[in-house]
Amino acid sequence: MPDISPSANGDRVLADLNALRAIGAYKTGVHKPTFSELHLASLRWLVDRLPEAGLTATIDGIGNVLGTSDKAGPKLLAGSHLESQNYAGWLDGPLGVVYALEAARVINPDPSTKGVVEVATWCDEEGHFGHFLGSRSYVGRVSEVDIDAARDRTTGRSMREALRDAGLAGRPRTTAVPGRHIGYLEAHIEQGDTLESSGLSIGIVTSIVGIWQYRISFAGEQNHAGTTRMAARKDAGLALARFCVDIDERFPSLSGPRTVWTTGRITLEPGAPSIIPGAAEMLFQIRDDDPKVIARLENLLQTMADEATATGPCSVTLDRLRTGTPAMMDTRFQDAIEAASKMVAGGRSVRMPSGAGHDAQILATIMPAAMLFVPSIGGVSHHWTENTADADIVVGAQVFVEACLRLLAQ
Repeated sequence: MPDISPSANGDRVLADLNALRAIGAYKTGVHKPTFSELHLASLRWLVDRLPEAGLTATIDGIGNVLGTSDKAGPKLLAGSHLESQNYAGWLDGPLGVVYALEAARVINPDPSTKGVVEVATWCDEEGHFGHFLGSRSYVGRVSEVDIDAARDRTTGRSMREALRDAGLAGRPRTTAVPGRHIGYLEAHIEQGDTLESSGLSIGIVTSIVGIWQYRISFAGEQNHAGTTRMAARKDAGLALARFCVDIDERFPSLSGPRTVWTTGRITLEPGAPSIIPGAAEMLFQIRDDDPKVIARLENLLQTMADEATATGPCSVTLDRLRTGTPAMMDTRFQDAIEAASKMVAGGRSVRMPSGAGHDAQILATIMPAAMLFVPSIGGVSHHWTENTADADIVVGAQVFVEACLRLLAQ
């Protein structure tokens, strides 16, 4: 590498992020669910800018944007996503896309630098239609049957209909070319408070947690809320509430240091104030980067369901809906981020696991991958108040570009 490395243009990075923020603005955040017109406008915004980095832009048949180059030399893939959660934050996803774009603009036209940064925007990382559909498609793990089955979780709209309305029906889906890239690098806001509370600028991700999701169903007996004696009731809602308390009391003894669990949705049937619920359901999620911990907790969950069924008065069934193998980030890539942080940010960095899922864990199944975090103010994410200080955004962009240079020079 040259003695003086080319660097990110902080003003340009901030301007790009604010331009994307203006598309679908909601309070201080954004609302642009997958395949909404606002999401598609964001994709078009990126397509218009990729030529600035010497890249040819395409949108494939699942909504991934890929910026590619015919330039000789090693190629590094970088990116993130541009759709948002509903009424949520402005940096979750776009930060990584703009960092990748900036790295490509800085590195690709410079004759003194080695190699090329190619840019990717993965569709539906936020899971409106499924889990990581864009990046999973790129690595060959989404079938046409999967697309046929996909439905928008909010509206029920089919993915086929959404692709047709977006003008993407019939387009081929791009898949990875083995050996084309030396690896994948993604930047993201931390979505927690570790960096901010420690006065650090950069998080170097060591692993990305696996996510296991379950449907826990309770079968009781629907009856009149006014005439049924308490002792005679088979209240599925009450059984569910007791089960939730039981989880919080029993999980800690078998969990790991960073295990988390969440009951994200509860439904009662028929859901009327004068009717004892005859059925209830909870969607439950466990996250950890150690499969052995998850196995212990899943076994405990099944034991709890069996015990509750045996003692009554309601039966409990457990269905696993989703599994996610934890992903380890490449050590060599981590070292490059750390060296870049020492050069640009005075070494104010820490190696840390990611408690959230990211496209990098999908890319890690076919190539070396790594992630860089920047601080989140108050640890807030998936909410319209999500934010990161401009100074932290700029430092993160400079570290990202420097890390890309180091990886391409190896």
